[in-house]
Amino acid sequence: MRLATWNVNGIRARHAVVLEWLEARRPDVLCLQETKVEDDKFPALAYRALGYDVALCGQKSYNGVAILSRAPLCDVTRGLGDAVDDPQARFLAATAAGVRVMTAYVPNGEAVGSDKFVFKLAWLERLRAHLERHLRPGAAALLCGDFNVAPAELDVWEPRVFAGKLLFTLDERAALERVKAVGLVDVVRALHPGARLYTWWDYQAGAFGRDEGLRLDHVYVTPALAARAAAAEVDRATRAGKQPSDHAPVIVTFRDV
Repeated sequence: MRLATWNVNGIRARHAVVLEWLEARRPDVLCLQETKVEDDKFPALAYRALGYDVALCGQKSYNGVAILSRAPLCDVTRGLGDAVDDPQARFLAATAAGVRVMTAYVPNGEAVGSDKFVFKLAWLERLRAHLERHLRPGAAALLCGDFNVAPAELDVWEPRVFAGKLLFTLDERAALERVKAVGLVDVVRALHPGARLYTWWDYQAGAFGRDEGLRLDHVYVTPALAARAAAAEVDRATRAGKQPSDHAPVIVTFRDV
């Protein structure tokens, strides 16, 4: 199985880019974040014409996640399934070829100490609780998406610049670590233990050209899948192409899945 995750920053703005990328790269599963569209306005027919089944969890103008799969999708669930009244479309799960695929778009947090920052930390805790309820020992499962957290100094272009700042605070990093601690492996970092791999670059001030990026997009897998991980890459060429998202796709290949 070849799985990709990509924050497209608006599927309507990036529809042609995503179609072209799918035709060129042909992943078995593509998880999208920040689609910014209601389900009935998502261009699903075009992706189905390429041979992909489509599961959606969207909302107007904001957030939104999707899973595209060459294998049929079953057991589709939307949201974290807890008692919290939360209308934001940020989590979607489905099973493809026997693998439980979960995709998340974690809140940005806006500013350290703000109400939205508190919401972000609480949302990560809700995600941890969801995984604790649903992850089965020995299962082939993965959680991918835009987590809006750079986990370690290796994941930011200049740690001193980001110390104490949004996306890299100790609180955010600790919250993400608790999510991983339910029994997940950061498969990209496992395959590239010392590499500076960024997945997001600000549109402003030539950040991409200077490679001033952050690794915010992650693929976390259960040990059963980690043992089958063969390769991982960040598709920087797509970030450098026409009408790019500010995020690049992350691709992981698994053997015998």
